[in-house]
Amino acid sequence: MLDFRSIETFLWVVKLGSFRGAAQRLNTTQPAISQRIAQLEREMGVKLLNRDHRMVSPTPSGRQMMVYAEKLIGLRSEMMAEIGDQSAMRGVLRIGAAETIVHTWLPRLVKSVNSVYPNLSLEIEVDITPNLRARLVAQEIELAFVLGPLSGASSVRNRVLCDYPVSFVASPSLGVGNGPLLLRDLATYPIITFARKTQPYEVVRSLFNQPDLPPIRLHASASLATVIHMAIEGLGIAVIPAAIVENELAEGRLQLIDTNVSIPPLSFAASWLASPDAIAIERVADLASQIAQSSLSVDAAPMARH
Repeated sequence: MLDFRSIETFLWVVKLGSFRGAAQRLNTTQPAISQRIAQLEREMGVKLLNRDHRMVSPTPSGRQMMVYAEKLIGLRSEMMAEIGDQSAMRGVLRIGAAETIVHTWLPRLVKSVNSVYPNLSLEIEVDITPNLRARLVAQEIELAFVLGPLSGASSVRNRVLCDYPVSFVASPSLGVGNGPLLLRDLATYPIITFARKTQPYEVVRSLFNQPDLPPIRLHASASLATVIHMAIEGLGIAVIPAAIVENELAEGRLQLIDTNVSIPPLSFAASWLASPDAIAIERVADLASQIAQSSLSVDAAPMARH
């Protein structure tokens, strides 16, 4: 008799193109994956997969099987989400997050997931958006909180999270004059911002890369903690969302620079790949959206005092 475990295993072997990938996705071993596929083929009475040393691909019967497998797994996920106890949602959800999210509302999301889905484990990786997008497409993570929305793949789904205004902040020890400062005034100081190959870095570089300005001294780092520490030490003006340095601003270790220069806000989205069993991912993405939106009003009050 067919069981959902074998069907789900078949679906992920085909989607990931390997027994190894399916084993990692389902948190089991390759021999267990092989046994499930062999059992499924015996019960169906047909060969479902073509195997070679590099890739696994479905046979004609396997392609037909995929249509029904996706429907069955999708219906099971929908049934569990609508009828089942939310606390029964279990497994491991791999999340990739941009560091701005880590410094703002990610801890609140983890706390909320622990409360709403106590049997769901989270594995969180922090990286820049281009790397997280590649990992999402490669199905090395299931959910990404990134600068977005992501595009370029028809299977990518997005949920709007939040926008963070970008500010110029510096240590009082840097001796930045009273504003409003012009772009030329800012260009006389070293500028510290996000890592190369990121959207914010390119925006900042383009802003200061003008022939009538002095050559820019642009320091970039993939670690926001490093950017913040450099700014506190008076090594330059940091171009980052003020929301991530609320404590430093409140304590006077950093100050907002009064300037007429504006930079587009950073827009974040939750992104994932469409899949029959993506309902759990969508539920966490919805939860993240609610928390991100609520964090904007919470963060706005302290910022209004600076």
